[in-house]
Amino acid sequence: MDEFIFIGLLILVLLGIPTGIGLLLYFVPKRLGYTKTAKYLTAGYGILVLTVTLFVVFEDQLFTKHSAHKLISEQGIVLNDEFEIVHNESMSAFGDYYHTFTLRISESDKQKAITQIKKSKNFRPDNSSGDYLPYLSDNRYFGPKMTQNYETENAFVREYFKPSGQKGYAPTFRRISIKKETKELIFEDIDD
Repeated sequence: MDEFIFIGLLILVLLGIPTGIGLLLYFVPKRLGYTKTAKYLTAGYGILVLTVTLFVVFEDQLFTKHSAHKLISEQGIVLNDEFEIVHNESMSAFGDYYHTFTLRISESDKQKAITQIKKSKNFRPDNSSGDYLPYLSDNRYFGPKMTQNYETENAFVREYFKPSGQKGYAPTFRRISIKKETKELIFEDIDD
């Protein structure tokens, strides 16, 4: 029964509120005698709602190499050569967001990134860094930013964690994995 109430509220919020605003933008100016203004406001609002809806629906298809390069660079990994987006996927729900993409990178960029991870002051050549996952801790909303660099059996990994600073808001957790056997870089952004 609770699911039906939740779905009803969701429909009300996603359809009812935008429709109500559109009706207000049309009928208030029309009642005041500004029929052309009412039509223009309603048309402009409709275009805005349609644009936002299309961006949300086609978010994965609108993801570009520039967007991927920016997200990778924020973690201190610089790609100088051409790369290919092999896979891109994002999922979201209330309070949760997950975005992952896989890049096919050049051998030189792969080696530079691995060297950069290995030369990090907190690099651990075994799996022991993966034992502590800051995004699962009780104090995930407050505290310092953290970066972990470690090696697993299959990849070199850099994890970045930044608390949100507010209870109830998701912290930033991003992971970059560079595969040992292939020239693939996998990026994950997990907010929950």
